[in-house]
Amino acid sequence: MQASKMQGTQMPATELNISAIPAFQDNYIWLLKGTGSACAVVDPGDAQPVIDELKRQGLELRYILLTHHHWDHAGGVPALLKQYDAEVFGPDDARIEGSQHLCHEGDTIELPELNASFAVLEVPAHTTSHIAFYGEGMLFSGDTLFSIGCGRLFEGSPKNMQVAMDKFAALPADTKVYCGHEYTLSNCEFALQVEPDNEVLKARHAEAQQLRASGKITLPSSIAAEIAANPFMRTRKDAVVKSARMKHPDCQPGSEVLAVIRSWKDSL
Repeated sequence: MQASKMQGTQMPATELNISAIPAFQDNYIWLLKGTGSACAVVDPGDAQPVIDELKRQGLELRYILLTHHHWDHAGGVPALLKQYDAEVFGPDDARIEGSQHLCHEGDTIELPELNASFAVLEVPAHTTSHIAFYGEGMLFSGDTLFSIGCGRLFEGSPKNMQVAMDKFAALPADTKVYCGHEYTLSNCEFALQVEPDNEVLKARHAEAQQLRASGKITLPSSIAAEIAANPFMRTRKDAVVKSARMKHPDCQPGSEVLAVIRSWKDSL
């Protein structure tokens, strides 16, 4: 199969419809569709919910995008490839079965049947090979950037995560953020311990409570919302630094503060 990955190719803007396919306890598999029957999914950890939803909507899977190797994001790929002739785009990681097109920083992947393209961002923090996809006004961040949080540092370092947060913060403020899990409520509860006087964060918490109480998801977020309320994107802000120094008095703004608050959250 000919790869649909090219460097720096521009495609006309498109309107993609994005919806969440719930999986496991709190995962979201993102479904991208355009005007026809072709579609893409991001991080299909489980094949069956995808197959069921595609059958329900009469869609054909053409593209699979993977952010990292963890089973709850990539585990459904082999079963999907048995049923659909789909191209797979993912990180350069031998732990992923069936990843056909290896993606690196600076690559642009093209999904011609959806008239869409995405730039690849390397963000090796949650895992050493983690990538994100940015394009069409949206970011698929996997388990690196969450709504009001960031991923655990299983294989990367606080410095890696700080670089990733800064890379995301440099994206346009209105970029929609689609992450891999429904963690907003618990993340807000922790973030309020770090920044109890952040009014934007308080409002986000209240909004998330309302959405979850009515059975709705809290995503997508936006880059602007994360910069305003996510402590892991605010590691140089005075209030976040002050809270981190209550735990480690000598920590410096940036990656050292991130290390402290990440360890703090991990301990809860």
